[in-house]
Amino acid sequence: MWPRLVNRVIATPAYIPVQARRSLAHTAVASPTPTPASQPSDAEAARKRVEWPAPVRLYVQRSFAPEHQMSSVSREEMESKLKAVITEAAENNKLDKIDWASLPLPQVMVQNERNRILASLNVPAWSAVATQKYESSSDASSRKRKSVEYNGDANSCPPWRQTNNHNAFEDRITYSPTDKRQRIDHKNTSKSKANLELRRKRFEEPRARYGSSPSSRDDSPSPSANQGPVVGRCQDLEKNYFRLTSAPNPDTVRPLPVLVKTLDLLKKKWKRDNNYNYICDQFKSLRQDLTVQHIRNEFTVSVYEIHARIALEKGDLGEYNQCQTQLRALYAQQLGGHPTEFKAYRILYFIHTRNWTAMNDALADLTAADKRDPAVKHALDVRSALALGNYHRFFQLYLDTPNMGAYLMDMFVDRERLSALTAICKAYVLAR
Repeated sequence: MWPRLVNRVIATPAYIPVQARRSLAHTAVASPTPTPASQPSDAEAARKRVEWPAPVRLYVQRSFAPEHQMSSVSREEMESKLKAVITEAAENNKLDKIDWASLPLPQVMVQNERNRILASLNVPAWSAVATQKYESSSDASSRKRKSVEYNGDANSCPPWRQTNNHNAFEDRITYSPTDKRQRIDHKNTSKSKANLELRRKRFEEPRARYGSSPSSRDDSPSPSANQGPVVGRCQDLEKNYFRLTSAPNPDTVRPLPVLVKTLDLLKKKWKRDNNYNYICDQFKSLRQDLTVQHIRNEFTVSVYEIHARIALEKGDLGEYNQCQTQLRALYAQQLGGHPTEFKAYRILYFIHTRNWTAMNDALADLTAADKRDPAVKHALDVRSALALGNYHRFFQLYLDTPNMGAYLMDMFVDRERLSALTAICKAYVLAR
């Protein structure tokens, strides 16, 4: 075996044979196959490529999701912020330390930065006005409070707006539960109740003191909490409904005597013109005037009841449901009206919507006297007939509905008619 192996090795030439050229003509010599030049670059690129953790990739996907886009933040701003956040985390080797699931999205960060800039621009101007007005006051307590709030060490910036910029990214890191509790306790001690109370007083006192000035903050959408009801001065019987976006103006609010005349006018116009769009708009305006003046009496109950009946007649369940909700609160105050009539409507409404949880609540609210009322008894019989599948009894009750319950039953009678036909077809047996 060994001689044969040695002969094979000797027989194998130690060189690569090349065919000798037989003429002087230039022949095309096949050039050796070049090694791909891109291989080293691809390998180098593969070495430089960073394998991003899965939470980072999910964070990027959430940033580009359509449901998370904000119209006030452009895509370029969002991408720039996203790149800055990830780059900073990568340079500081914090990709695995940050809780990317709870980290705010880049568009939210951009919006928060804008809000902080606006707040920092508005605070000095307000502080200058407040300081100028406070200088004319001789109240020692106000001077003491001013010296505490506007100390020079903070550069006229409130303590709750001071942020540690170099540690802003670190605040988003997820720590162990023990460290996290310690950081939360530290923040709670820094933001004590005293500081929050000073902040509340700071924003409330200038509003109360300078409320009569043209540049006052009383024009804000929400009036102050301690402001009493508005007393209207408008004498117009008809007024279009507009959703309130600021504190109500007494010059555009009608007082109670005018609202009583308005209700009489609307009832006459409804009987004469039967224009639901106009009547609904006027009733919503009337209800708004009652609300801003805190008027809750028998007249208020009458307004909501009439509007609910008109909405039922026209099949406007949305407006009816709003009136029914308010009526339930008004009936609880024993302000009069027709509570049993609308309790019957409520039961029929829940039959239509098949809201059995709310139905149980409505049945639990009924008293023995309520159950003896003809309208409530009829609604309970309708519910019982459908629960037992007694469609013959159901259609008898449908033909004898008190008050305006027929408008509600019209909304689900076709559905129950199909259910009755289905039951009849299932029970039919072909005679042999």
